[in-house]
Amino acid sequence: MKLYLYILYLLFAGVLIAGCRPSHAGGEGQYAHEEENEQPGVIAFTAAQAQAAGLQTVQMAAGTFSRVIKTGGQVQPAQGDEVTVAATAEGILTLIHPSMSDGASVRAGEALAAVSAKNLPEGDPAAKTKVAYETALKDYRRAEELVKDTIISAKEFEQARLRYETAKTAYQAQADNYTPGGVKIASPVTGFVKKRWAEEGDYVTVGQPVAVISQNKRLQLRAEAPERYFQALRSIHSAHFKTAYSDTLYKLPALRGQLRSFGKASGLYIPVVFEFDNPGDLLPGAFAEVYLLGAPQENVMAVPITALTEEQGYYFVYLQLSGETYRKQAVTLGASNGEKVQVLSGLNPGDVVVTRGAYQVKLAAATPQLPAGHSH
Repeated sequence: MKLYLYILYLLFAGVLIAGCRPSHAGGEGQYAHEEENEQPGVIAFTAAQAQAAGLQTVQMAAGTFSRVIKTGGQVQPAQGDEVTVAATAEGILTLIHPSMSDGASVRAGEALAAVSAKNLPEGDPAAKTKVAYETALKDYRRAEELVKDTIISAKEFEQARLRYETAKTAYQAQADNYTPGGVKIASPVTGFVKKRWAEEGDYVTVGQPVAVISQNKRLQLRAEAPERYFQALRSIHSAHFKTAYSDTLYKLPALRGQLRSFGKASGLYIPVVFEFDNPGDLLPGAFAEVYLLGAPQENVMAVPITALTEEQGYYFVYLQLSGETYRKQAVTLGASNGEKVQVLSGLNPGDVVVTRGAYQVKLAAATPQLPAGHSH
């Protein structure tokens, strides 16, 4: 009886062992394919997919990377780049420019407005100036004849001449700008209206500001650096910046930018001022994100910002292992200059990093792929 039970036990154990063995129906090729698809972290991304995504890569190498202070700032007009246009006569303002509003473009010599006092009780100063000039001219010419015949003294003649010269100067100051609608106010420069100070129908006096015209050729970038960076500001030589309304990264070296000054006084924030050429799409007053560039650091690994992907506060890049295989790599980041970011750990020289198309590779990694020959 014991022998019989022992034989049954051996038969039952054999059946269990046979059931645990993998089937060989697929042959050795199937085993090789399954092992390839089970390599941990490997992402398949074909050459056709890479071309469609516009994929680009760069081989990592240590290089120079400037120290960066990231802060806020504002774009401002450069000194001498703005002109205040003032009224040259007293009276009621009439706007001539078809769109005399903030942001309107104007040309040098173009009429912006006119000032007329025709309907005021005191009369039109421009007309009075003309009458005074014509009267002084007649008196001067009459004095020229009288002094020849010694009817008047040389002193009286000189007084007549001075009255004429004074009246002439006052008249000529307005004659070139006089129109039927009044004394015109013209823009002395080509630019745009930054600010209009007077409205249609306002009463203005001589010298009263009417508008501010900006040539918009040179601009200033005023960055506000926290006080704790005071010592580091001595090494600042340039900057990159982005405005609040655009993703374009502006680089001051490409805009003939120059460091003008930085504040010496202690305070919560220290101003750092640069001057640069306006590329044509920047307006004074725009707020900006500023990357102040300081002393260069050697042997630094850095990647373009476009190479990074982010997941729950952690950053990753994708490495190309071969022509069509990639791997996700975690990285620890340092400072950014708006274009590139310093990599403190996670990359080695020689690594090939995806700099464009990283998001498409990420999607490919998240897409489940069934091994060849399997179907459900």
